Amino acid sequence: MFNIESLSLNTLEISCKITEFISEEVRKSGLNGAIVSVSGGIDSALTLSLTAKALGSERVRAVTMPERDITPESDITDVMRLTDLYDVTCDIVEITPTLEALSEALPLYDPSDRLATGNIRPRIRMMVSYHYANALNMLVLGSSNKTELLTGYFTKYGDGGVDLLPLGDLYKCQVRQLACYMGVPQEIIDKTPTAGLWPGQSDEGELGASYDVIDLILWGREKGFSAQDIASGVDADIGIVESILTRVERTEHKRRLPLLLRLGSLT
Repeated sequence: MFNIESLSLNTLEISCKITEFISEEVRKSGLNGAIVSVSGGIDSALTLSLTAKALGSERVRAVTMPERDITPESDITDVMRLTDLYDVTCDIVEITPTLEALSEALPLYDPSDRLATGNIRPRIRMMVSYHYANALNMLVLGSSNKTELLTGYFTKYGDGGVDLLPLGDLYKCQVRQLACYMGVPQEIIDKTPTAGLWPGQSDEGELGASYDVIDLILWGREKGFSAQDIASGVDADIGIVESILTRVERTEHKRRLPLLLRLGSLT
């Protein structure tokens, strides 16, 4: 059997590496600090914690971007609690007016198309984050983790549109380990993960398995195990394993820069 303990972290060492990474990359950029989009979930909470530790709270600006009738009031409360905890200035920018304007302007806008309309939201948030980054001369830090990146569970040029991904090499279960070590409030660690794309939406509901199972499937793939071996080791249905591995293959385009056709001597 595969075991989630296989993914245990040396949290002290990893936290030091991440804070050094953030500090060094911001220093090399010559910019003033970092923008962190904070949703009230574990990933952005941990990113905010590590960024404040790396740069000092005065060099970090948090932005939370709720949507009317979609974002729970408790999420906004959690964001305010987090930014108070880390002594970081936070702005609230409601995205509903922008979304409504786009819904009227876009010819193919269809509210029943959850994928197309859902992805508009993180792309609006990306634009707001970069507005702040340009105005304040800062970098944009993202909070996507390794599980999300490998499964393509992020929006291209949305929450994937950032300058640095401090958590990008940590599986979701490792994010939880590090969040506990960094003192992220337990209520936030225990929240049901959601991208907030529509009411009632949850990550695990869309992906078809719990994050612990998905992490072990991805870890087994990383170690070179076959789908059948992974299914046996994780004690998961082979169909679930194959669906996750297929997601990895089909979302490769989301993890790379646009392909450039090199014309060589023709130019």
